Amino acid sequence: MTQLGFYFDMTKCTGCRTCQIACKDKNELPVGTLFRMVKTFEGGKYPNPWVYHLSMTCNHCADPQCVKNCPTGCRYKREEDGLVLQDMDKCIGCGYCIMSCPYGFPQRLENGKVSNCNMCVDLLDQGLNPACVDACMTRALDFGDIDKLKAKYGGTSDLSVLPSSSITNPSVLIKAKLIAK
Repeated sequence: MTQLGFYFDMTKCTGCRTCQIACKDKNELPVGTLFRMVKTFEGGKYPNPWVYHLSMTCNHCADPQCVKNCPTGCRYKREEDGLVLQDMDKCIGCGYCIMSCPYGFPQRLENGKVSNCNMCVDLLDQGLNPACVDACMTRALDFGDIDKLKAKYGGTSDLSVLPSSSITNPSVLIKAKLIAK
């Protein structure tokens, strides 16, 4: 089985949040709901300040806790590409997926149900890229088969600001700045 995932190059990201806006626009999300979030971390002090940006979304984990703990079975992994998807007709809005995800990506919608990034599955099925990838002006984002991304770019899914990757085996690779490790 292929496992699709994301690659993020922290050294190229300027923190512009265009990927976040493209996702929000594509999914017609209301104020306060984000499927892709760019967080900025800063510290140090003169003369050695530091800053980095981290663009993250659902990691379409190999072992997704949100799928394991969904009591209705609305969350599932798509066989052909490993995407974590949901059948919104089965969602009862219980929030177990929100509590189960160590990354905090499932979001409650205005209708009380829960959803998250589906990697723009409708675009993927047409042979197109996810909206966030095409929107990135610095090309800090890429997506594809996680094994091919690892061979092409390398990267890690373990950063000091993220939960241990051993929990879910996330399908994300990050080229991190030294300060972020």
